Amino acid sequence: MPFNYPRTAHFSDTDAAGVVFFANYLAICHEGYEEALSASGVDLNAFFSDNGVVVPISRSEAEYLRPISCGDRLSVTVAPKRLSENSFEIRYEITRLGPPAKCAARVRTEHVCIDSKSRARKALPGALAAWVDGG
Repeated sequence: MPFNYPRTAHFSDTDAAGVVFFANYLAICHEGYEEALSASGVDLNAFFSDNGVVVPISRSEAEYLRPISCGDRLSVTVAPKRLSENSFEIRYEITRLGPPAKCAARVRTEHVCIDSKSRARKALPGALAAWVDGG
């Protein structure tokens, strides 16, 4: 089930033109990812520590549909989906709440689970697998 992360666009998110800088869309999505993990019971301190397993982003893509400005209220939808025993994707939709509400961007990231030393692929750990699989 998708997770919704509410956020307000901050001045520090914007560029000289007064709109959210393109790379900050990814940062906003990553905040939503962290919030979704936390809301599902994943211990973020343990997850982002080197406990023998790391889950880097192996691919990202973004479609920018309309500008977001400082003060805009946003809703970030976070929807994970398993791709294999050791990888998953997250689809994000950033909606600029209105009125009227309009989709401002669609972002997709792919993540792969690897051993932190050997860099060999590993199965998703239990809590992460449960989150990805919707449990």
